[in-house]
Amino acid sequence: MLAKLSLRLRIFLFFCLLGLGGLASVGVSLWFGYARAMDTTVANGFTFAAILSAFLVLALTVTIWLLFDENVAKPIERLASEMRTRAHAGVDREMDASAARYLGDLAPAACAVTKQLNETALSTAQTVAAETARLKAEKARLTALLSEVPVATILVNADGQIVLYDGQAAEVLAQLGVPRLNAQITEYFEASSLEKAVANLQKTGKDVAFEGRSNDKAQSFDVKLKPMDGGGYLMVIDSQTLDIAPDAARPLVYDFDLLERRQTDAEAKLQDRPIRDLCFSVFDTETTGLLPHKDDIVQLGAVRVLNGRIIEGEQINQLVDPGRPIPPASTKVHKVTDAMVQGQPDIRAVAKRFHAFSRDAVIVAHNAPFDMAFLHRHAKDSGVTWDHPILDTVLLSAVLFGASETHTLDALCERLNVTIPTELRHTALGDAQATAEVLVRMLPMLDARGLKTFGQVIEETRRHGRLLEDLN
Repeated sequence: MLAKLSLRLRIFLFFCLLGLGGLASVGVSLWFGYARAMDTTVANGFTFAAILSAFLVLALTVTIWLLFDENVAKPIERLASEMRTRAHAGVDREMDASAARYLGDLAPAACAVTKQLNETALSTAQTVAAETARLKAEKARLTALLSEVPVATILVNADGQIVLYDGQAAEVLAQLGVPRLNAQITEYFEASSLEKAVANLQKTGKDVAFEGRSNDKAQSFDVKLKPMDGGGYLMVIDSQTLDIAPDAARPLVYDFDLLERRQTDAEAKLQDRPIRDLCFSVFDTETTGLLPHKDDIVQLGAVRVLNGRIIEGEQINQLVDPGRPIPPASTKVHKVTDAMVQGQPDIRAVAKRFHAFSRDAVIVAHNAPFDMAFLHRHAKDSGVTWDHPILDTVLLSAVLFGASETHTLDALCERLNVTIPTELRHTALGDAQATAEVLVRMLPMLDARGLKTFGQVIEETRRHGRLLEDLN
């Protein structure tokens, strides 16, 4: 019956209920006050009536507010978040209008707009999908071709940042550190000889061959630099001297947007940088228990997000020897056994690797304080300082969907149409991948909300800090 009423009539009834309830409360209070005045004094009766009416009106107001919040305010907030996910996060499933059934024509109108938007987006997506398939096939052919060439290839922009590396180059970089797009090439190669060769390249505009050395001076490479338009260069390393298989199975990793990015942009204050342009290191851990001050990490998984997309091939999937038996109850959740971690590196080695993996990046996790507490506990033994900026997808979810919603990783994935394969749920890499996909979908939603810079996002998430305290 109520579902058929218009929104304006329903709000009018709320106010009528408030007014009539107020009058009834005053009337009842006066009746009881009059009865009390007959038994005692007139002043006593009026005082009793005033106190009773105040309590009744307050109770009525709270009741009406709860009804309004449950049937109007929350459904409007939920409907807005549903529309936002479809407009900015690529979610195309049908909207659930049942929660907004008391909002009159608002829910059907929102569904109609969303349906029209999805139909338009679908036709556009089909065109994009066809072009993407063509580009994917070209990329596969290019990757196969590069795999047959006995050289490692690294494309570096004018500011010395890695823009592209192939399979062989990934193997070379892995010997010197953690392969990462956006990293400075001098993190891997000794700076003085490289900078001298680059200066010669810029002066002559011709290919320059030189002996490149690793930063620890332990390895040397036959390197040739080729000039590129815009001031960057192509670094070619003879992989035949490095004992690397020509068909090394690593994807071609690149982000050509880095060719347009200037170092001055990267050095801008983090608070003022656009949230979508940042580099994120998204991670998750599996542990022996839920107490960071006494339990230990048994698995760490991480992926990197750059310029709003997940970088394939840049990830960590590492078992960790906790140096103690894993409780059966924990193994039942994450499936990591004592036999699996035997002979694996300890947390000190894994933390150092993850620290290098996250250099110049914002660290992201779902309920980040929990995972970071384990890393902070071992920071001194690991010889690293965890001073990275931190972003928590629990708080981002609260910002976008309201604090009253459920903010578990499963709920967030369902809301944003992210699928976690059953076999990967409660594995470090599987949950890190899911968190990264959620993050990628939320970035344009944050931008659409007017939260365009990292500083604006952090300021907004701080308002929901209590949510994490309750969660933990």
